[in-house]
Amino acid sequence: MRGLALIALLTVGLSGCSEAPEPSGFAGLGERVDKTGEQSYLQPGPATGLAFPADLGPHPRYRIEWWYLTANLRTESGQPLGLQWTQFRQALEPREPDAVPDPSAWPLQAAWMAHAAVSWQGEHEFAERLARGDVGNAGATARPFSVWLDHWQLDAVADRRWRLQVTAGNFAYDLTLRVSDQPVAHGINGFSAKSDSGQGSMYFSLVDIAISGTVTFQGQALEVEGRGWFDREWSSQFLKTGQKGWDWFALHLDSGDRLMAFRLREEGKPFVSGTWIPASGQIQPLTSGQLALSVVEQRDGVPVRWQIEVPEQGVSLELSAPAGDYMNRGLYPYWESPVDVSGSHTGEGYMELTGYR
Repeated sequence: MRGLALIALLTVGLSGCSEAPEPSGFAGLGERVDKTGEQSYLQPGPATGLAFPADLGPHPRYRIEWWYLTANLRTESGQPLGLQWTQFRQALEPREPDAVPDPSAWPLQAAWMAHAAVSWQGEHEFAERLARGDVGNAGATARPFSVWLDHWQLDAVADRRWRLQVTAGNFAYDLTLRVSDQPVAHGINGFSAKSDSGQGSMYFSLVDIAISGTVTFQGQALEVEGRGWFDREWSSQFLKTGQKGWDWFALHLDSGDRLMAFRLREEGKPFVSGTWIPASGQIQPLTSGQLALSVVEQRDGVPVRWQIEVPEQGVSLELSAPAGDYMNRGLYPYWESPVDVSGSHTGEGYMELTGYR
């Protein structure tokens, strides 16, 4: 769910094509499916299933996908610091997974975009990079696991240990990620529905990643540690017509439980879904009858305080973004901020809000 249909705008700049996909929403999830030549993009569904470690790598038969990390970290003095890294792939035509394009032919089968941000002491720095695929400067592999765009890169350096390196204008980070948990499959067998009419994506998360390393923010080097949440998602569908954006939350609760929740806004009743991930016991997919999200307070038109209810689990949470402006002002602006959690449970997490301004 959390990709960017703004990649359709990126496609125009990288390809120079006379026509580009219409951006029908912020995430590339919706009704229209394009066909190119004799091949069509694959469509995900409950029978698609997940396979590891292959699904950490690219899916060239699908139109869109992304790798997404958010992290709640703390400096040595205990100050909270938020961090985001994301890489997106937009296919311009589908191809077989074992196909190897010739870089000397200057192929154009995919466009790539990467986002990075750091939030600290009420300030927010964001950077964006764009690239065409298949010529070496952007891509992804499953074995060994690696995702890169120029000098921004996430690489497996040992068993269940990754290294993330980003250098941007006013910030940089060099972090070690230790993956201790098994992937959490959202929805039905990893198929996460995004509307009542069946649109959706394959979606799994690594929800407990221990992170340590160095973040340089506006010239100041900070030693940090904390935990992160990593999402993988892919599809061939854009947002359903009429859906205006989404609100997404990933929460680490101090009880050891975790919660992913989102809603897609549209006329009438929004589409709501989520996953309850208990500290022990069975993971529970959540539907609109089991999960409620409501806005408590807005800041300059952006909802910055929320109420989330999961009655069956005795969960009643209030989420609050810290003071500051956390809009990622790239090709298509969206809000990405850490949140504090209070109420029936305490904790921390991240929220992403699209389509507000």
